[in-house]
Formats: sequence, structure tokens, C-alpha cells
Amino acid sequence: MNEDSPHIPYTAHLDGRPATTDDLAPLAFSGHAHFTAAQIRDGRIRGLDLHLERLRSASVELFGRALPEDVVRGHLRAALQDGPADMSLTATVFSTAGEFAAPDGDPTLLVRTGPPSSGPDGPLALAAVEHERFLPHIKHVGEVAKTHLLRQAVADGFDDAAFLDREGRFSEATIWNLVFWDGEAVVWPAARILTGTTLGIVRRQLEALGIGQRVAPVTPADLPALAGAAVMNSWTPGIPVHRIGSTELPAAPHFLRTLHRAYTAEPPTAP
Repeated sequence: MNEDSPHIPYTAHLDGRPATTDDLAPLAFSGHAHFTAAQIRDGRIRGLDLHLERLRSASVELFGRALPEDVVRGHLRAALQDGPADMSLTATVFSTAGEFAAPDGDPTLLVRTGPPSSGPDGPLALAAVEHERFLPHIKHVGEVAKTHLLRQAVADGFDDAAFLDREGRFSEATIWNLVFWDGEAVVWPAARILTGTTLGIVRRQLEALGIGQRVAPVTPADLPALAGAAVMNSWTPGIPVHRIGSTELPAAPHFLRTLHRAYTAEPPTAP
């Protein structure tokens, strides 16, 4: 069930203090930034180490330096301290030097909080479209293609879109990681993707639980032989997918329960 709660306001903190209009105005047309998104439950985050590493590595690649981990944790705590126990959180890193200048000094961290969510109920039908993201390993902003392709898929009668790379392999979906089930093991698509934090959580907990998983190319021709499919992101470890393109996929309740079991095995931690 989606947990969106309109009575929980959105808030924004910049470098640990409430953001002002002057702080936010320059970001209206900013497209060179990266972020991580998380669901907060009882003031805690699952996979906090994965979020911190994502912010660190992407900052080094985009800006040449990263904020110290204790500073990032402090900014996260500042954004959470006066809010409700359950919420959504997005932490975005950018440079105040702007779009068309070399970074100058440490990057800046903007933390936005809002209503909690668990995503749509599903099952979903995904259009299969050819698309490769620029710097796919970084969760960056300014990706007009994802929104355009999602809306195009909806106009064509689907719920969302799944991407095929130049080799014809499924990689990911618009705001989701893809995951498949072959009847015995979890199958992660072999392609250049953004390794989501939820994917990282599920993968390491599946290993701890002794549940089989493998990485393999998955093409449209492979779909009829599969026993299930799902998408996952920061909202949820698994929403069922019942169709990709014109191929129907079987319901796989055991597979979905396995993904959720692995996710909930991860202990949440406070920043």
C-alpha cells in the first residue's frame, strides 16, 4: 500500500540548516548534481552504509572531492530531528560554482524530506525501449529521457518502461532496478546499471540467507523461460511485473516474498 500522507510537509535543509528561497532559487535549472533516496522508518535507514558510499564515490567522480562522512551524517540528522518518525528523504549533492564553472571547494548537500511511500501496488506492465543512461553507475539528476520514456509508455498503455541496451539486454527501468526469477534463483541482469541501494541490501541479505542468485544477460527472447519478474527501488524491495512488451510473465508470490524477506533482514540504523 502506498503510504503517501499529504499532512506531512516537505522540508529542505542545506548543509544542515533550513534552506531559504535564496538557497533554492539557483537550483531551479541545475542539472549537474547527484543524489540518493531513502525511506526513513522510526528515524532509521536501511543500508545507510550504501547510501553514504554512493554519495562519496559520486562526489569524487563529479566534483573531485567529497564531504566527510561525519559531516554528511550530521546534515542527515539535522533534517530528521524535528520530523516525523516515518518519511521519505532525498539527499542531493551539487556545487555552488554552478553549471558552467569548475567546482570550487567542497560540494553542498541539500536534504529534502517528505511523506513516506512504499510505491505502487502492481503488478506492472513495462514497455521495452532502447535506452542507455549517461554515467549509469551514478544516480544523477537532469535525466529528461527517463520521464519522457515513462510518459510515452503510459500513453501506449503500459505502467512504465524497461530499458534495453545496445546489445539488446535488459538493464534497468526508469526509476527501478529490474530483477528476475528462474524458478530456483534470483537473476540480476548483466548490463551497465545503477546499482540501487535496495538492490545492494537484497543481494547481501540473499547471500546471508543462503538463497541462490546469479548475474546473467536477459533479453526479450529469454523472458518466456523465466518464472517471474519484479522492480525495486528506495520505495520497495519488490513490485511484481506481469508483462514486459508483449510477453506475459507468471505471478511469482514466493519470489516476491523472498525479496521482501531479504530486505527486512537488513537492520535499519540511525545516521
